[in-house]
Amino acid sequence: MERAVRAIQSLLPSTLPPSLRTTPANLYQVLSRAPGGGVGQRVHQIRWTEKGIRNCYWQVTRTRLKLEGSHGKAWGKLYWKGEQISEREERISGSLKYKWSTGTS
Repeated sequence: MERAVRAIQSLLPSTLPPSLRTTPANLYQVLSRAPGGGVGQRVHQIRWTEKGIRNCYWQVTRTRLKLEGSHGKAWGKLYWKGEQISEREERISGSLKYKWSTGTS
């Protein structure tokens, strides 16, 4: 069994392409990993978790990705401490400035 695992690992590249990595990245890189450009995903800024702010996230409603998912525009609704803040969709800010991950903070 171990031999088969090593054989498969030798076929894989040493570093995964950005679209397959699960590490935090800018918003567009995180959304480009999901089917449909990330529409319907919950995403949060890593710094919210680091500051102890829980149950906060953006629910992505639409995206326009470009440059293979490293740039673009994204819109969604903000949920802060479990309560919906945005009545209607708005553009998600800080998308390139901060690190993002899927799920809630």
